[in-house]
Amino acid sequence: MTKHFKRLAVGGFLVALAGVIVAQAPALTRTVVTKADVSVPGREAVVARVEIGPGAVAGWHTHPGDEISYVTDGEATLMIAGQAPRKVVAGEGFVIPAGTVHNAKNDGAAPTKLVGVYVVEKGKPLASPASAPAQ
Repeated sequence: MTKHFKRLAVGGFLVALAGVIVAQAPALTRTVVTKADVSVPGREAVVARVEIGPGAVAGWHTHPGDEISYVTDGEATLMIAGQAPRKVVAGEGFVIPAGTVHNAKNDGAAPTKLVGVYVVEKGKPLASPASAPAQ
């Protein structure tokens, strides 16, 4: 009986730990592939792999420059301040002007993957949190 109880306790602990690890997984990850100067003084291009987890929301944010993205896998609902939400799917691209508040939600069961190219002000964070726009 004691051996059985210990196994149950250890199993319960592992399940709880796995739940914590999953709960802490970021909704959006950006992995910078490369950075380079561009022809506009004070700006640089940042190329990144972007992934939004299944069922996750990226969170409202802005960039200190233009975002040009191409969806390589999956789909997401793109929400841009002042525009109706729209679905983007693998094979499609989109452009978000500098400073525009936006968000994305992955309604699917698989990760949404993008290649993001950002032409941004040097020395500024690639993304900054923003409040949701008034509806």
